[in-house]
Amino acid sequence: MLDLFNTILEGYNSYIGQYLVMILLVPAGLYFTVAGGFLQLRGLKHAVAITMGRYDRPGDPGDVNHFKALTTALSATVGTGNIVGVALAIYYGGPGAIFWMWVTGFLGMMTKFVCCTLAVKYRQQGNDGSIFGGPMYYMTMRLKTHLGRGAAVMATFFALGTVFCSMGSGNMAQSNSMASALEANYAIPTWISGLILGGLIFLVIVGGIRRIAQVASRLVPFMSVFYMSAALVVIFLHLDRLPSAFALIFTSAFQGTAATGGFLGATFLMSMRWGIARGLFSNEAGQGSAPIAHAAAKTEIPVREGYVALLEPFIDTLVICTMTALVIVFTEQWSMGHKGAAMTVAAFEVGLTPIGLGFLGKHVVAMGLMLFAFSTALSWSYYGDRAAGFLFGPRAILPYRVAYCVFFFLGSIWGIDLVWNFADAFITFMTIPNLIALLILFPEVRRDLRAYQAELRRTELT
Repeated sequence: MLDLFNTILEGYNSYIGQYLVMILLVPAGLYFTVAGGFLQLRGLKHAVAITMGRYDRPGDPGDVNHFKALTTALSATVGTGNIVGVALAIYYGGPGAIFWMWVTGFLGMMTKFVCCTLAVKYRQQGNDGSIFGGPMYYMTMRLKTHLGRGAAVMATFFALGTVFCSMGSGNMAQSNSMASALEANYAIPTWISGLILGGLIFLVIVGGIRRIAQVASRLVPFMSVFYMSAALVVIFLHLDRLPSAFALIFTSAFQGTAATGGFLGATFLMSMRWGIARGLFSNEAGQGSAPIAHAAAKTEIPVREGYVALLEPFIDTLVICTMTALVIVFTEQWSMGHKGAAMTVAAFEVGLTPIGLGFLGKHVVAMGLMLFAFSTALSWSYYGDRAAGFLFGPRAILPYRVAYCVFFFLGSIWGIDLVWNFADAFITFMTIPNLIALLILFPEVRRDLRAYQAELRRTELT
């Protein structure tokens, strides 16, 4: 039964889902970027200032400050995609897939800006004072004038996709990677790690967004610095290979990659497909998950939180994913037949050998996967329970959280191909309706952005 389910998912991903996303994602991001005046480049400094609290005001509505909203969203994006996803993209698409991950990340910065601005603008407050927001809310509240009853259908489809995606990409893909790493490196049976870590997940998520944000605000900076430090050591040890590595990435992005060693070779289309697919899995730009976290930010100005959201794909894809990719390409482990986490482990082992620390490679990857995947599972539980609450009301949230932990355990013992095919399929069920909504509502966001920029200039001159 599971084999049949996996075959269906694989067929959908290979011939329908990922190509639909490619057709929408890159053109939409390019449109937002050009029409928004390349805000990714011009707005980074202002985004950092907002995140650091420069514009915070006492009494601003919301549940968490800008920094905690960002780290909560980052804890969902900085996950197995940065370690396993990058390696899988290179395995199937060759080094050229890295270029398409960069494209997805750069354009995704503006896509995140648009959807997170809308999420704050159309968020709602529950009877208990908690904040509800995300694509399903701006679809029902704003798209009704454009699509009539179709807006409610689209919002329901997106929310269902979010619930299932939380079980797949945000949950089972994370537990599978964690359990596999612990078994491979420390001989811990997958069912034991799945059971223990699932219990820890439940203890955190019952506290809602405030507890999740509190854990994420401590965990995300630590885990990012830990993993990036190890990657930087390898990069600096092999810095002389930087020109040839970039030449390989850019060349194979458009010409494909011939088979070498254990690598099967990749065409231009394969490089593009896998780079975009794994880039979307990593930074979630356009998918519509991060706006659910950003909707809880303490601010009265939606555009301000949009600026904060710019930083997510920059940190996740253009920084952390790039570091993993360079470690793999510098050490030439992409052509040795390794797949997934094994490729990243081999790259760190070879990369750290010149200073006698090759034995630490597997520990760097195992610890990185543990921290990244655990934090991702925490944040995705919040995305899923907001969607469950939207669909079925507040009473559905506790049963959802219990089911979430059950699926976390199942992900730890199921095969890797089934888990990743499940994750990829439901990502498209979120991304396609959300991108359609963003394209329709972007003129409104552009007007809000221009008004904010004019007010900012006026304020700074006085």
